Amino acid sequence: MADIVRRSRLRNPALRRGANMLAALMAASALLLATHGAAASTKSANAKTSGAKAKASAGRPAAREAKARTAKKASAADARIAAAAKGAPRSKAAAASSPAALQQASSAEARLIAVYELFGRGQPRPALAKARDLVRDYPNFQLAQLVYADLLATQVPPAHAFSDATGIARLRSDPAMADLREESRRRLQALRDRPPAGTVPSQFLALSTRSRYAIAVDASRSRLYLLENSDKGLQLVADYYVSVGKSGIGKATEGDARTPLGVYYVTSSLDPKSLRDFYGAGALPINYPNPYDVRRGKTGSGIWLHGTPPQQFSRAPLASDGCVVMANPDLKQLLRKVQIGATPVVTAPSLQWIPRPQAEKEAQTFTSAISAWKDARANGNEAQLKKFYLPDFQRNSSSKKNTDGFSVLHDEVEYAQGKRVQFKDMSFLHWRDGDDTMVATFGEVFEGEKSGRTRRQYWLRQGSEWKLFHEEILG
Repeated sequence: MADIVRRSRLRNPALRRGANMLAALMAASALLLATHGAAASTKSANAKTSGAKAKASAGRPAAREAKARTAKKASAADARIAAAAKGAPRSKAAAASSPAALQQASSAEARLIAVYELFGRGQPRPALAKARDLVRDYPNFQLAQLVYADLLATQVPPAHAFSDATGIARLRSDPAMADLREESRRRLQALRDRPPAGTVPSQFLALSTRSRYAIAVDASRSRLYLLENSDKGLQLVADYYVSVGKSGIGKATEGDARTPLGVYYVTSSLDPKSLRDFYGAGALPINYPNPYDVRRGKTGSGIWLHGTPPQQFSRAPLASDGCVVMANPDLKQLLRKVQIGATPVVTAPSLQWIPRPQAEKEAQTFTSAISAWKDARANGNEAQLKKFYLPDFQRNSSSKKNTDGFSVLHDEVEYAQGKRVQFKDMSFLHWRDGDDTMVATFGEVFEGEKSGRTRRQYWLRQGSEWKLFHEEILG
């Protein structure tokens, strides 16, 4: 989008001139990128209108011809933006900023970006028409309402423009306007800075096909990425604007209004009928605090992915009490994809996207550690097996109370000694934040049996070795 605006300015030196009150209004939205373009485009539109009126005074046939040409141009603009929205950009430059680049983001966001694109191309009236339709369909979309108001301002002739400097200064300093400006900036950033093709978030080293989808949240971009998992590996299929904690990220204590960072799983899906309107279309709780959080003394609970109240389409980038908040239409799409207990959710300060072959290589490095643990257990070597556990190891089981590591060792040896076991449906989720941890989920089936246990293990790297500090028996 910024490239489009810069090219427009270069083509027309007049676009470098100021636009009084409009410039102040644009400072509260992403249309700041094209403030001067609005003034020039408005002047050009006024000139065309004056020309059309002059022709009309010369004869009605000429006026009808001018009207037909104007309608044709508007229709062509609509066709061009529709083509962009369908993923048929006109050039490589346009492809980088087309609504299709949003990877099936919500229709409301894609339509907002289409408005930005039209305006940046010096077409304020088609942009205004698109914005008008957008706020009609989503009247609670505050950012779209602001953009619509800015576009209406472009239609005011400079001679009649409002010039109350005090009012403009007050508008600029309004926290709500600052929030909308930041929301707009982050949405545009997500459009410009796309994850490279063929990459995955660095946390997803391996994911069992039992997990059909994975979720990754990039707090720095206010973005949630949805990845689909298949035999071909993880592929990005959609991404959405989100809000996080009003105090930021890095949750440590109950009530600190921060969003936790780490590797989690969706634990349930709450029926919106059982929730207050505040949570919108529903809620997806995650397992914060996870065992790694508990190990570090972190407290708190009730961290959800949830929707917005009916009167709000979206919230400011930093607005929740620690949850990840999405627009209701986006959340409804997500609700159809997640699997309880099987969909991982990574929340990170910023996501590092790595090539899939690199992720597979790193997964192989950890596979050797977990294979050595399996062999020590099968060999009945309790002393060797003990080397894989930290002294404060804990196990959770649905059928038994928590047990410590060294009471587990004997049980493990008895459970597996002399038996051939197959690991299946393995997932490895890597998390680094000072410590180096791995969350491994897998099923195990002994030879001659049809079913077995499903385990989720938490490993910590110490030097060159991986050590177990927690395990959950899921079934």
